[in-house]
Amino acid sequence: MKMPIKLSNRISKWLLDGKDEVGDDQSPHEEKAPWWKVMCLTGVDYFSTLGYQPSVAFFAAGLLSPIATLILVFVTLFAALPTYKWVARYSPNGQGSVFMLERLLPGWPSKIMVLVLLGFAGMGFIITITLSSADAAAHVVENPLVGEFLHSRTGVTMLLITLLGAIFLKGFKEVIGLAVVLVAFYLVLNCVLLAVGLSEIIAHPAYLSNWWTNVRTANPSWMEMMVVCILVFPRLALGLSGFETGVMVMPLVDGGDKDKECDEDGKPLLTGRIENTKKLLTAAALIMSVLLIASSIVTSMLIPVEAMQAGGEADGRALAYLAHHHLGHIYGTIYDISTVAILWFAGASAMAGLVNLVPRYLPRYGMAPEWARAVRPLVIVFTMVCFLVTLLFGADVHSQSAAYATGVLVFLTAAAFAVTLALWNKGLAYKVSFSAITAVFVYTTAANVWERPDGVQVAFFFIMAIMISSIISRVWRSTELRIVEVKFDEVAEGFIQESIERFARINLAAHRFGGSAYSVKKREMAYKHNVDEESLILIEVKVSDSSDFTHEVVEVKGTYKGDADHPVLQCKGPAVANVLAAVTLHIRDKFETLPDIYFGWSEGGPFEQAFRFIVLGEGETSLLTREVVRSHEQDVKKRPKVHVA
Repeated sequence: MKMPIKLSNRISKWLLDGKDEVGDDQSPHEEKAPWWKVMCLTGVDYFSTLGYQPSVAFFAAGLLSPIATLILVFVTLFAALPTYKWVARYSPNGQGSVFMLERLLPGWPSKIMVLVLLGFAGMGFIITITLSSADAAAHVVENPLVGEFLHSRTGVTMLLITLLGAIFLKGFKEVIGLAVVLVAFYLVLNCVLLAVGLSEIIAHPAYLSNWWTNVRTANPSWMEMMVVCILVFPRLALGLSGFETGVMVMPLVDGGDKDKECDEDGKPLLTGRIENTKKLLTAAALIMSVLLIASSIVTSMLIPVEAMQAGGEADGRALAYLAHHHLGHIYGTIYDISTVAILWFAGASAMAGLVNLVPRYLPRYGMAPEWARAVRPLVIVFTMVCFLVTLLFGADVHSQSAAYATGVLVFLTAAAFAVTLALWNKGLAYKVSFSAITAVFVYTTAANVWERPDGVQVAFFFIMAIMISSIISRVWRSTELRIVEVKFDEVAEGFIQESIERFARINLAAHRFGGSAYSVKKREMAYKHNVDEESLILIEVKVSDSSDFTHEVVEVKGTYKGDADHPVLQCKGPAVANVLAAVTLHIRDKFETLPDIYFGWSEGGPFEQAFRFIVLGEGETSLLTREVVRSHEQDVKKRPKVHVA
């Protein structure tokens, strides 16, 4: 009978290994690297979209895809890039736009917005994994040298996702080195391919003239062309996918000697890291802009229209199609292998984003169990979700592109909105420019949702799943002792010491912050509980931010209140019951005396009290204080005594 217990303990230890390292904003354990190497880590997400972006652009805009891509590039360089340079400045530890909004909108509005954004982020990262794996599978099954046993897109996609999950369960190290090799090789192959394609167009001007004739036949005026391109632009938003990832990898960027500079409080300014991250974002945006324009030109002019249609030979693999037809099957196969590798690694980047983002917020909000800080349980959960999404979408790239674009656009909109709020008081130019950028992303997001509502429908399920699980977790964890440390000032310690010397006991009486007169409260509590009125020390808690779950330090200050200078302990925290429980346990440990704490019954029904506790941090304080103490201390004889009358 002992073996299953030992096995269970070993499995639990393995699953929870490294729990305390996840979600650390400072990331001190991670090695730093030059910005251009970290750019490659971003690039596996950003540059890998070349695997499917030309097909998506043609599917959306047809022969107008080069012009529509020019609009995408304009938005990339003059909207997304300036926005995320500011995001990098305001979140140098890689927290991103979610962190900015959390700080700019405190309280429950902040928490709810973060949960919604996490829903979109979860959808975006999950779809990144499934869409990238599905497109990688397309490059495998469409390769003429692959046998029949690998001709199931769904099967190959599931295999790639399984491999990804297994790698993360084992431990994913040397990420940057592998990313540099993959990105460098992939970019070289693409540059050669695009150079050959552009040379073919220059050598045979008929390609260009035929394309232009077909474009003008379908769209006689420039105005019509621009209107069509603007309308279909939201479908091309997948080409903007790398910016949030670029900020998330900031802790890996080596800032050099400039990172040693500190402010007046001794906090690192991380100036070098911020400057180098801006270089990273700029370089990635410029490289991707050139590649996107060139790829849209060669694919729209050199590939037959029927091959680009859904189910065609070039569907989801336009550049690979050109590689096979213009450079031969050997080069095409090498290109396929490189594309499969970088698309798979893009899924790894997305998985890393998930296991970095979720532990940073949900456990701290009390909206996920503590095991959600560990990598391996999260990887198992996310892998199962990826399997489900792959089966629901049939491993099809186009059917998932709407959900992917929605996730990307929501984050771009959130980032632009956060930067606008942060810069609102810095001058008219900032206010106008970033308000305009926010408006562009709001339009793009709204248009994408209106035209392809399935994206927001998928996001809705992710958001609801996070909301429901968060509420359940918050309720389930409501009686945990959330206070990390309690500190008494000298006056407060004097009150406790005097009580021990005079009465050989410590009697605390809970007093509502801003409640009735102190003399009345002491008299009432002494009468109800039949204790010496002089022995009572009133304690009151001011609720700081009830939406917070954990509270690092509670400072207890001693003061005299009321007409008779009654001794009062004052403190502040997210929930009254948790603070009172933490204070009584601290008194027990520090003064080696079990305190008694006295309460009066609260008015209101149980559901009202539960709501007040979970949302407002108040509620039926006496019972909840006892439950928090009981959950923390298993030995009845060592528990502070809780009395209610």
